Amino acid sequence: MTAMHPAEQAAVAAPPIVDYRTEPGRYKHWKLAVDGAIATLSMAVAEDGGIRPGYKLKLNSYDLGVDVELHDAVNRLRFEHPEVQTVVLTGGRDRIFCSGANIFMLGLSSHAWKVNFCKFTNETRNGLEDSSRNGSLKFLAAVNGACAGGGYEVALACDEILLVDDRSSAVSLPEVPLLGVLPGTGGLTRVTDKRKVRHDLADIFCTSVEGVRGQKAVDWKLVDAIAKPAVFAQAVKDRALALAAQSRRPGPGQGAEGVLLSPIERTLDAAGVHYATIDVQIDRSKRTATITAKAPASAPPQDIAAIVAAGAAWWPLQFARELDDAILHLRTNELDIGTWLLKTRGDARAVLAADASLIAHKDHWFVRETIGLLRRTFARLDVSSRSLFALIDRDSCLAGSFAEFAFAADRAYMLALPDAPDAAPKLTLGEASFGLLPMITGESRLHRRFYGMSAPLAAARDSIGQPLDADVAMAHGLVTAAPDDIDWDDEIRIAVEERAALSPDALTGLEANLRFNGPETMWTRVFGRLSAWQNWIFIRPNAVGPKGALKVYGTGEKALFDFNRV
Repeated sequence: MTAMHPAEQAAVAAPPIVDYRTEPGRYKHWKLAVDGAIATLSMAVAEDGGIRPGYKLKLNSYDLGVDVELHDAVNRLRFEHPEVQTVVLTGGRDRIFCSGANIFMLGLSSHAWKVNFCKFTNETRNGLEDSSRNGSLKFLAAVNGACAGGGYEVALACDEILLVDDRSSAVSLPEVPLLGVLPGTGGLTRVTDKRKVRHDLADIFCTSVEGVRGQKAVDWKLVDAIAKPAVFAQAVKDRALALAAQSRRPGPGQGAEGVLLSPIERTLDAAGVHYATIDVQIDRSKRTATITAKAPASAPPQDIAAIVAAGAAWWPLQFARELDDAILHLRTNELDIGTWLLKTRGDARAVLAADASLIAHKDHWFVRETIGLLRRTFARLDVSSRSLFALIDRDSCLAGSFAEFAFAADRAYMLALPDAPDAAPKLTLGEASFGLLPMITGESRLHRRFYGMSAPLAAARDSIGQPLDADVAMAHGLVTAAPDDIDWDDEIRIAVEERAALSPDALTGLEANLRFNGPETMWTRVFGRLSAWQNWIFIRPNAVGPKGALKVYGTGEKALFDFNRV
């Protein structure tokens, strides 16, 4: 992971912050090789390379640092290697694919760390599936050895799983019998919802330690195919090429030049974290973070050649990368900052112009990958366990894709200036709010807002391109409240103070339910189970008490369970 600048280190008190920025030259755990249409990511975890001290990453087990590298590697393949169409994930250690999340790391970790780790892990897995379903990279798990727990979750997130048939390699989800916790939420969900494993077979599978191997794994739908060791490499290549044919990416020999993802520049100080397109100001006394999104300084290029030439400095891509980093930084390093206030600044016309370039060239591979990153980043905002209030004040530029901040928020307050209408903030809808950046439910935030009802959606669509003041936005149901300039400061202050006084546990449950009121999908179930089931199980004595299964694992002691069923 990227070392912090000395100024950053001086600005932050212990424990050290987690930095999600990295690059291939700094990887400790993954090896990346590209051969035409196929890239291979080999997991060879460095035992002494844990992101925090106190445990060894044995048997190709992983912690947050391993997943940070995987997240970065996949993003680099998306943007820097347009010739790649299939990514093969495989084990880089002898006879081990991946043994899952490191148990000793989990045993030493705080509850918040465990839950945040699980959330990022699931988001990374979801990102593989998001790429596949949207015409980008396809993924093949080449399971060349033992594959357990979170390791099997990595495989489950791929389009196909090929298991070596060597009489010993098996797939397993042993969390229940070994650790007294749920099988990673994503693992259990994908076994049923994605692979359609019959529920009685899944029950056996998830309560046994040894797992399932060979033809039985195929028969139970736990893997797609098996191959003997002598032909395994060829079988992997054949399946990877077959998957590549399903990708919409340029592929080798098409002349597409990759776009280098230059390092994300930021400044970290006592006041917050600051980027070119995002600024975060933290008020610790009020437990708030004000996240301000900045419009382009000028209209971004519209010509596709100029867009590609701009590379990582193209505003939509730079904005997506910096917003993503800011969300991850706050979620992991600022646990007490429970309310995020979302603001926008700049020229609304520039935001609309940036959206127009995205929509006009959405079938170009580079633009498609940028839209994908924006989609996943706004989805990361949706599933963050923080209260989100959008503040549309005097200097706002809530237009086009920036309107997603208001629609993602739990509440949106818009300033009304009845005595100075020309100076009042405006909300301008664009095509970006009607399906370009869907939630994990597959619906737009506006569709979710109105429960798919045709009349308010039609009224919203009819207003595309029209700058709406607070009264009109209220009439259209696009904002929550529209205080005037006399009441604005007091109303916002009271709302924020009241929110900060509520139980964060209750708010997490409330917000997750209200934000995902539409159709359930596999991904909403993953995060719903993470917020409810896993959150609950991770604080139960049977898992984390002095004699809990997670605590005594590896000590030779037997877990002591309270057998009262709750």
